[in-house]
This record gives sequence, C-alpha cells and structure tokens, in this order.
Amino acid sequence: MKRIFAPALFAATAMSSLTFAGEPVDLDAVARIRAEAFDNSEVMEMVWHISDRLGPRLTGSPELKRAQEWARDTLAEYGLKNARLEPWGEFGRGWTFERVAVGMTYPTYMPMIAIPEAWTPGTNGVITGVPVLLDFDSVEEVEEFDGDLEGKIVLLGGPVNLETPFDPIATRHDEESLKELFMAPIPGARSDFADRIAEFRRRRAVQRATTAALKESGAAVILEPGSRRGDYGVFFVGSGGSRDVDAEPALPSVVVAAEHYNRVARLLERGEKVEMSVEVEATFHDEDLTGRNVIAEIPGTDPDLRDEVVMLGAHYDSWHAGTGASDNGAASAVVMEAARIIIASGLKPRRTIRVALWSGEEQGLLGSRGYVGKTFADRDTMETTDEYDNFSAYFNLDNGGGAIRGIYCQSNGGVRPIFEAWIEPFADLGVTTVTIRDTGSTDHIPFDNVGLPGFQFIQDSLDYFTRTHHSNMDVYERVIPGDVIRSSAVLASFAYHAANRDEKLPRKPKPEPRNTDED
Repeated sequence: MKRIFAPALFAATAMSSLTFAGEPVDLDAVARIRAEAFDNSEVMEMVWHISDRLGPRLTGSPELKRAQEWARDTLAEYGLKNARLEPWGEFGRGWTFERVAVGMTYPTYMPMIAIPEAWTPGTNGVITGVPVLLDFDSVEEVEEFDGDLEGKIVLLGGPVNLETPFDPIATRHDEESLKELFMAPIPGARSDFADRIAEFRRRRAVQRATTAALKESGAAVILEPGSRRGDYGVFFVGSGGSRDVDAEPALPSVVVAAEHYNRVARLLERGEKVEMSVEVEATFHDEDLTGRNVIAEIPGTDPDLRDEVVMLGAHYDSWHAGTGASDNGAASAVVMEAARIIIASGLKPRRTIRVALWSGEEQGLLGSRGYVGKTFADRDTMETTDEYDNFSAYFNLDNGGGAIRGIYCQSNGGVRPIFEAWIEPFADLGVTTVTIRDTGSTDHIPFDNVGLPGFQFIQDSLDYFTRTHHSNMDVYERVIPGDVIRSSAVLASFAYHAANRDEKLPRKPKPEPRNTDED
C-alpha cells in the first residue's frame, strides 16, 4: 500500500500534551496514532475482505455469519480480548438469492439489470409470457382492482421520469456547509421529517395491499422499477417479504433498473406486444433465528477505571444488491482499524475500549437496540444495570466511506468543549466542526435514548446518497482510501482520549420511563 506520511508537526513534537479550552490533549498519543494510521494502514485490506471477498451481509444470512466470524478472528489477531459473537435476540429467518435472470424476449431481446427483493421466494423455474402493466396510487385503487392475473408477470408502476442530472454525483463539505452545520437549529423550526415518514408509510401500505391483491389474483412475479432516485443502471433495493418463520410467503418480487423497466412499460402503454422471461432462485434459512453482534475489547489498564467502558462501533450488516462496501463495510473497517491502531501504537487506555459491529441495523437498529437493552437499560422502564453507571461514551460511524469532518453532540452541551479540544490536532485533515445538532437513523440512537452519551460523526457524503446507499453499486470502488485512512486516525484518537480522561463524558438528563401504564 502506498505510504502516506503525517505532517511534520506531529511526526516529532517536544510537547507530550496541550490543553485546549481546559481539556488536555495527549499530542504524543495523537502523533503515534497518526503515524500508525498513515504509514501502516490496513483499512483498505479490511474493506477488500468485507466487500469483495465476503460480499453482501444481509442479517440472518450465512454470508453475514461468515463475515462476522472473520471479523471476530481478525480482531483477536490484532490483540483484542474476549472477541465473540454475542446474541442480542431473535431476528427471524435468513435469506439469500442464488440466481436472477430477467429479460425482454420480444419484440427484440434485451437483458435487464435486476435484483430480487429480500425475503421474497424464487419463481420455481423460468416464467415466460406477456407482461401486464398496473399502476396503483392508493389502497382504495388496489381494492377496486378485479383482474385475472393467473400466472402473469406484473410490472408495477408506470415509467419512471428520469431527468438528466446536472448536479455533481459526489460532494464534500465546504466551508459554507460546515458553518451551517455548526450553527444550532432554529428553535421551533418545522422539519419535513414527519411528512417524509408519513409518505413512506403511505407507500408501504399501498405496496402491501398491492402485493396481497396480486397474490390473490394469481400473479406469478412482480417487477418494480428501481427507486425513484436511481438512474444510469443504479437502483436501490430492500425487503419485499417477511422474515417471520410463520409468515405467509410473499410473491416473487424483482427490482429492475429504471431505464430497462421504462422501455418495457412504454411499449405496453402504447399497446405493443411484449414478451418476457423471469427466473429467480432464492433460499430461506430457518436453522438459526438468533441475531448476533461482533464484540471485542481492549482491556483497560487503570485499576480504578478499567471497569468503565468506551465503545466504538458501526453496523456490519448490509443489503444484498452490492457488496455493502460504503454501507457499511467502510465504516466497519475503520472501526476495526482504529482498534488495531491503538494496540499497534503501544497505547495503554485506562478504561476498557469495546468494539461493536452491529447486525440488524437495516431492519431498525435491531442489534444495537438489543445490546443496549440487555447490557445497560430497558428503554420502557429505564431500569438500569451496573454497566450503565460505568459507561462513558459510544462513537458510531455510518454515513458511507467519506472522511470524518466533525461530530454531532446530540444536544449534549457538556461534551462540546471536550470534542472541540480533541479535533484541534486534526484541523489540517479538515476535521473542524463540532455541532450541538442531533442526527438520527443509526446505531448511536439506542444509547442516546436511554441517556448514555452516543455520538455519530459528520462525514463527507461523496456519492453515498446519489449512487451507493442500498444500491447495486455499493462496491469496493466507491471507497476512497485516503478518506478511510483519515477517519481511522480520528476515531482512534477519540476512543483513546475518552478512555484516558479523568472523568467519564458528561451526560444529558436521564430520560423518563417510556412505559407509563398505571396499575
């Protein structure tokens, strides 16, 4: 691997520490972390293993278990202790697909880019015939449908409107965007989040009603266009069925690249004859319904503090269309590399540093929620364990492979000056912004919900939301080596400083129990 050298300021320094805003920063440790991260990085080797070699890691699948075992063994080789696969609860059945082939066979042959939706069955052979185009916009429209679809290939939805994109595919934060993030949100400002959730739920209700109606009418397989944000052969996949062992099987369901889907849909709209063939081979795995996380530790060295814990983590599971490189293999590799750096640098954390690679994140933060509930606190009752009081902080990474540019404080004003001190030695890497703002939708949230300090980093988005997030192009090529190398150094430094400061990180007020039922 090409060697990247630390700036001279940190290659050799006469001062072992400085104090920024009253918070001591161990510059000797920072220099050692940077040197190890930049000169001896193994992070892209880990990204290769996680993405190219081990492949997609859908929760419950044999592929995830194989990847988890590799991560456990690799962390142990790096010198972490108690490396294990720790159960967090019941997830349900696993699912894999072994083959998909979709094509238009008349009036001309056209192979189509396609991936089946998770937890949907195979087709039990090749299905051929004249497809039917249906477009429902509400549950009521679905309920009014009374067609004969026995054995039919159903295209669900009209042509997708694809406009030529003139905005850049990939972006980085600039001074203006970081300044905007730095500012506290305007009190009382209305967010469109609730509106987006309501629209998502409406679409899901229509989808479920449609699937049920099509199955009742005898349809053989559903084809859907790639997500409304997909173009140039890129599309985004998710789940089309249930992982519940006792659930009624869904219809075979396949997502097709929008450009290929649109050609067939336009031909059908104009009354042209079209014939297609579809074949899917998929397998449900019912042998083991338990969900597990990868857990390993760097034991603390201070007799008075070693029972206290600092955690760093990322979700390890992915969807199945690509290889889960940017979501979230890159961040998982950064977490593993940060732990390796701390050990290889000869640093001795006072508190125990615990690494977690979560599963079930894509289905609702299941692995981290289960872990927090078992290890620290029940969110409904707010009954806590002894480990709750010994917890210091959790640092999460999950917004693609883009470089760390700062950190969200999750409205915890007490940590802001601490984090501002810790990022000061990384300003030359573009790590400059500590914001009081909250961010959501990833694995720091279960910690935050029970009053434990949990934080997510600000990252450059690159092409995460335009090209790779849950897509068939979430692959190794979309991870930039320099970005994950820099992030590894920052994460290692944050974990080490949290483990070595005299006091645990400040907390927000403990939340009230969520279960308020009275006797």
